[in-house]
Amino acid sequence: MSGSQTSLNKQKDEIIIATSTPPTGGDFVWDGNDEDDRPLNQNEMLKGIKNKGGRPILSNPKKSTTIRLNAEVLGFFKARGKGWQTMVNDILQKYVDSHS
Repeated sequence: MSGSQTSLNKQKDEIIIATSTPPTGGDFVWDGNDEDDRPLNQNEMLKGIKNKGGRPILSNPKKSTTIRLNAEVLGFFKARGKGWQTMVNDILQKYVDSHS
Protein backbone atom coordinates (compact mmCIF):
# COMPACT_ATOMS: atom_id res chain seq x y z
CA MET A 1 0.00 0.00 0.00
CA SER A 2 1.38 3.42 -0.89
CA GLY A 3 2.11 6.12 1.68
CA SER A 4 -0.67 8.40 0.42
CA GLN A 5 -3.20 5.54 0.60
CA THR A 6 -2.17 4.80 4.19
CA SER A 7 -2.53 8.48 5.05
CA LEU A 8 -6.03 8.60 3.54
CA ASN A 9 -7.09 5.49 5.45
CA LYS A 10 -5.75 7.00 8.68
CA GLN A 11 -7.67 10.25 8.04
CA LYS A 12 -10.82 8.27 7.25
CA ASP A 13 -10.48 6.30 10.49
CA GLU A 14 -9.94 9.50 12.50
CA ILE A 15 -13.06 11.07 10.98
CA ILE A 16 -15.14 7.99 11.74
CA ILE A 17 -13.96 7.97 15.36
CA ALA A 18 -14.54 11.73 15.76
CA THR A 19 -18.08 11.61 14.37
CA SER A 20 -19.21 8.34 15.97
CA THR A 21 -20.22 10.12 19.18
CA PRO A 22 -22.28 13.35 19.06
CA PRO A 23 -21.11 16.30 21.15
CA THR A 24 -22.41 16.43 24.72
CA GLY A 25 -24.65 19.44 23.97
CA GLY A 26 -26.50 17.60 21.18
CA ASP A 27 -25.92 17.04 17.48
CA PHE A 28 -24.94 20.67 16.94
CA VAL A 29 -24.09 23.42 19.35
CA TRP A 30 -24.27 26.97 18.02
CA ASP A 31 -21.61 29.24 19.44
CA GLY A 32 -23.84 32.31 19.04
CA ASN A 33 -21.37 34.18 16.83
CA ASP A 34 -22.22 33.50 13.20
CA GLU A 35 -25.94 33.84 12.35
CA ASP A 36 -25.44 31.73 9.19
CA ASP A 37 -24.42 28.78 11.38
CA ARG A 38 -27.51 29.02 13.61
CA PRO A 39 -29.87 26.05 13.25
CA LEU A 40 -33.35 26.91 12.00
CA ASN A 41 -36.25 26.80 14.40
CA GLN A 42 -39.43 24.88 13.54
CA ASN A 43 -41.27 27.91 12.10
CA GLU A 44 -38.30 28.78 9.87
CA MET A 45 -38.13 25.20 8.62
CA LEU A 46 -41.85 25.14 7.80
CA LYS A 47 -41.57 28.44 5.89
CA GLY A 48 -38.78 26.93 3.80
CA ILE A 49 -40.91 23.96 2.70
CA LYS A 50 -42.37 24.76 -0.67
CA ASN A 51 -45.13 23.03 -2.57
CA LYS A 52 -43.46 20.67 -5.02
CA GLY A 53 -45.98 21.50 -7.71
CA GLY A 54 -48.36 19.05 -9.27
CA ARG A 55 -51.55 19.80 -11.07
CA PRO A 56 -53.29 23.07 -10.31
CA ILE A 57 -56.49 22.82 -8.30
CA LEU A 58 -59.45 23.28 -10.63
CA SER A 59 -62.67 25.04 -9.72
CA ASN A 60 -64.66 22.29 -11.47
CA PRO A 61 -62.50 19.15 -11.38
CA LYS A 62 -63.31 16.09 -13.45
CA LYS A 63 -64.63 13.04 -11.64
CA SER A 64 -63.35 9.53 -12.18
CA THR A 65 -65.90 6.93 -13.24
CA THR A 66 -66.26 3.59 -14.96
CA ILE A 67 -68.34 3.32 -18.11
CA ARG A 68 -69.04 0.36 -20.37
CA LEU A 69 -68.82 1.14 -24.08
CA ASN A 70 -69.21 -0.98 -27.19
CA ALA A 71 -65.86 -2.27 -28.44
CA GLU A 72 -66.41 -0.42 -31.74
CA VAL A 73 -66.98 2.93 -29.98
CA LEU A 74 -64.00 2.48 -27.69
CA GLY A 75 -61.78 1.36 -30.57
CA PHE A 76 -62.82 4.39 -32.63
CA PHE A 77 -61.70 6.87 -29.96
CA LYS A 78 -58.56 4.99 -28.87
CA ALA A 79 -57.42 4.82 -32.52
CA ARG A 80 -57.14 8.63 -32.47
CA GLY A 81 -54.27 8.34 -29.96
CA LYS A 82 -53.37 10.35 -26.92
CA GLY A 83 -56.18 12.53 -25.60
CA TRP A 84 -58.99 10.21 -26.63
CA GLN A 85 -60.65 10.46 -23.20
CA THR A 86 -60.67 14.25 -23.42
CA MET A 87 -62.21 13.93 -26.88
CA VAL A 88 -64.99 11.72 -25.47
CA ASN A 89 -65.56 14.25 -22.67
CA ASP A 90 -65.74 17.16 -25.15
CA ILE A 91 -68.28 15.35 -27.35
CA LEU A 92 -70.45 14.47 -24.35
CA GLN A 93 -70.20 18.07 -23.06
CA LYS A 94 -71.42 19.40 -26.43
CA TYR A 95 -74.33 16.95 -26.28
CA VAL A 96 -75.22 18.13 -22.74
CA ASP A 97 -74.98 21.81 -23.78
CA SER A 98 -77.22 21.30 -26.81
CA HIS A 99 -79.83 19.40 -24.79
CA SER A 100 -80.07 21.67 -21.75
